[in-house]
Amino acid sequence: MPTQSAYPVVEHTDPAGQTKQDFTSDQDVRWCPGCGDYSILAQVQKLMPTLGIPKENFVFVSGIGCSSRFPYYMNTYGIHSIHGRAPAVATGIKAVRPDLSVWLVTGDGDGLSIGGNHLLHVLRRNVDVKILLFNNQIYGLTKGQYSPTSPLGKKAKSTPLGSVDYPLDPVSVALGAGATFVARTVDTNVKHIEATLKRAAAHKGSAFVEIYQNCPIFNDAAFDFLTDKSQKEDNELVLEHGKPLRFGPNGGRGIALDGSLTPRIVDVTTEGEDKLLRHDETNEMVSLVVSRLKHPAFPVPVGVFRAVDRPSYDVMMNEQVEAASQGNKKSLQQLIDAGSWTVA
Repeated sequence: MPTQSAYPVVEHTDPAGQTKQDFTSDQDVRWCPGCGDYSILAQVQKLMPTLGIPKENFVFVSGIGCSSRFPYYMNTYGIHSIHGRAPAVATGIKAVRPDLSVWLVTGDGDGLSIGGNHLLHVLRRNVDVKILLFNNQIYGLTKGQYSPTSPLGKKAKSTPLGSVDYPLDPVSVALGAGATFVARTVDTNVKHIEATLKRAAAHKGSAFVEIYQNCPIFNDAAFDFLTDKSQKEDNELVLEHGKPLRFGPNGGRGIALDGSLTPRIVDVTTEGEDKLLRHDETNEMVSLVVSRLKHPAFPVPVGVFRAVDRPSYDVMMNEQVEAASQGNKKSLQQLIDAGSWTVA
C-alpha cells in the first residue's frame, strides 16, 4: 500500500511560462536599507525565467555573510551552507546532478578568507557552477571588520589605526586559478549586471562574476568613483572583446603597453587608436594585464576579462564513471584482495 512521501512534492513547471515572480520567494528580504544586494537579487530574479530552465532545476548555494542570505529569497532549491564551504557543496551537487543549474553566492569575506582555498579549487577544476562574489570590501554581517579586499590602511572596527594587509583582487585570484570565465560588474549598473549575468549563465564551466556592492552602513561610498556620475567617466574602463581599451570623455584616453609590457595611459587624439591595447577575452596574458589596472592610477575595468572553452569537471568525471561501469566488474572481496600488502 503506497504511503505518503516525507518529502515535498515537486511541481514541474513549464519554463516557457515562467516570470520573475516565479523566482521570488515569500520571505521578507532582510538587508539594510540601501544595500546593493537588493539590486543584484532583482537582476538575478529577472534573469532566471529567460534561461529556459524549469525553476525546480535551479539550486542556489551560499556560505555565510549578508550575501549568503540569497537562497532564502529565491523560490528555487537552495542551501545556506557553512562559512567558506559553499564551493564544496556546489561541487558535490553538480557532480551527482549535472542536469541542475547550480549558482553559488558568496562575499569577499566568505569567499576569499576562510573559503579562499575552496574557491580556488572549484575554479581550477572548472566545475559548471555560476559564482557570484559580492565585494563590499568589509565584513558587513559582523558589523564592520576589514576584509581580504579592504584597501591598505582601511580604518575599521578591527583596524582602528588602519589595515596593514595588502588586499586581494578577486578577478586576479580567479584568473590565477585558471577560471574559464571571469567578469566584474557594479551593483548600481543594472543593465551591465543583466548582460554580465546572462553571459555567465550561458558559459559551460565555472563562471566567476565579481560584483562591486555598496554597504551603506559599514563601508558606504567605497565605489563612488565608479557610481558617481561626476567621476564615473574618468574611472570606468568598459571591456569589449576585440575593441581598443578607451575611456574618459568621448573615449579620449586609452591604455597602451610600453616595451616592457607595462600599461600606461595615453591621449588617443595625439597618439592614435592603433597604439591602444585591444581587449581579447581568449588571450590569457591580455586578461592578466587588464586585471592589474588599479584605481586611482588607472580606470577600473568592468566587463568580461576572460571567456574560453574547456571541458568541465562534472562532465569529465561522469564520463569516467560511465567508462568504468562498462569495464570488468569485480566483487568487493576481489577489490580488497587486489591491493593488499604485508608490513614487515
